[in-house]
Amino acid sequence: MNADTDHSLRRRGTALLYGAACHGIFALAGLAMLVGLFTGMQSGFGAVPQPWAWGANLLLLVQFPLAHSFLLSARGQSLLARLAPWGYGKPLATTTYATIASLQLLALFTLWTPSETILWRAEGMVFWLMCLAYAASWLLLTKASFDAGPSVQSGALGWMALLRGRKPVFPDMPETGLFRVVRQPIYVSFALTLWCVPVWTPDQILVATLYTAYCVIAPRFKEERFSRLYGDRFRAYRARVPYWVPHLSRRKGDA
Repeated sequence: MNADTDHSLRRRGTALLYGAACHGIFALAGLAMLVGLFTGMQSGFGAVPQPWAWGANLLLLVQFPLAHSFLLSARGQSLLARLAPWGYGKPLATTTYATIASLQLLALFTLWTPSETILWRAEGMVFWLMCLAYAASWLLLTKASFDAGPSVQSGALGWMALLRGRKPVFPDMPETGLFRVVRQPIYVSFALTLWCVPVWTPDQILVATLYTAYCVIAPRFKEERFSRLYGDRFRAYRARVPYWVPHLSRRKGDA
């Protein structure tokens, strides 16, 4: 086996291994989140005794936004570029990022220690209406992720580029689909999944409150990067499309 063949097999094998790990963990994290929120955060396997459980749960809560934001910074991107063997860290950065984010969410929803306190549980027709709203919020989140570029959101961009022996090509600035309605549809729909649940507990209210605040604040830093990257084009888009709340009526000239 010559050096070129050996390198090709190593590159493809690494790409497939990272891809399988990324999407497998992504699916598990999505399922854990789906069930966890639906049950009011009562499905976690954590067993930390009270009152220490709330401290442990709070650590689980803050680890996601802190690491998520850090890995988007220049230092975080530099770290991601080193988290793969044989110099593949840079092309696999998006895959590694998605894998870490999925591991964080998986830890949050599986290691959470439930309070076992139910404040409100929907019943009868209200239960089914809440289930419908919950399903709709997840559909919006899925739609927003596809509008933003599914290969980036799922982590497929990196490993698929490495598999083909090419540099990752990021999708253009999103302006279509739900991005025509608000500038941050992923964060809006994620926040909706936190509140459109049929069981309300102190756990769920804590998660929903803190992560909704994160969903409102964090995109500001993302928009600063977009402003530097896309310049006048993004500033024109920002002036045209609302940040979080859709316009209730069309402006003049939109018809």
